[in-house]
Amino acid sequence: MAYELYYWDGLQGRGEFVRLALEDAGADYVDVSRGAKKDGQGTGAMLTIMNSKTEPHIPFAPPFLKDGELIIPHVANILQYLGPKLRLAPKDEGLRYVAHGLQLTITDMVCEVHDTHHPLANSLYYEDQKDAAKKRAKDFIENRVPKFIGYFERVLAQNPHGDTQIIGNTTTYVDLSIFQVVEGLHYAFPRAMKKFGSLYPRVTALHDAVLERPNIAAYVDSERRIPFNESGIFRHYPELDQDA
Repeated sequence: MAYELYYWDGLQGRGEFVRLALEDAGADYVDVSRGAKKDGQGTGAMLTIMNSKTEPHIPFAPPFLKDGELIIPHVANILQYLGPKLRLAPKDEGLRYVAHGLQLTITDMVCEVHDTHHPLANSLYYEDQKDAAKKRAKDFIENRVPKFIGYFERVLAQNPHGDTQIIGNTTTYVDLSIFQVVEGLHYAFPRAMKKFGSLYPRVTALHDAVLERPNIAAYVDSERRIPFNESGIFRHYPELDQDA
């Protein structure tokens, strides 16, 4: 039975971190919200599960994954579940917790990326909080990107088993997620990221190695890969970008 991924249609968002793992593994999955209503899919199918009064384990928000009767919410939780099944997690059980910790750190960073354009409230339009967004984006570029990416750079440098893997000597879902973060940062802040490669050579090498993986390369060039846009987590507003 195919995995069912539930996320908003028309944007990469947090759902993309799960898609990358499924695509890399060549897994059979359905992106439910992108399907047709006549096939029992579409956004309505997702909302039906979220608003169910009978489902005992309703998710708070997408993305969530359905594997048979099991519903798994939250990106890091989904990837921890899928990792061993897709051969994208360390074989050692202890290292799987290390991988999960790294993914949770990515989750923290993604939250801060979102807050660069919505620093005051999710319910407000970007245009209603633009001044605060400029201040938040400036701090994110100057302080938080070096903090997070610098950390991943150090972890890569201290991994004795792989040159372009952040943990062990095989690619994991964490590597795929770091790839997505790097892609998103370059889309959202192209001016600020001009020196990214020289500042973070190991993270850049990891990104490039992931892009060379056949299934990822095919996915990135396919219509299945929704382009970055200003409805997602990584948004490009020129006024928020600056030279680092």
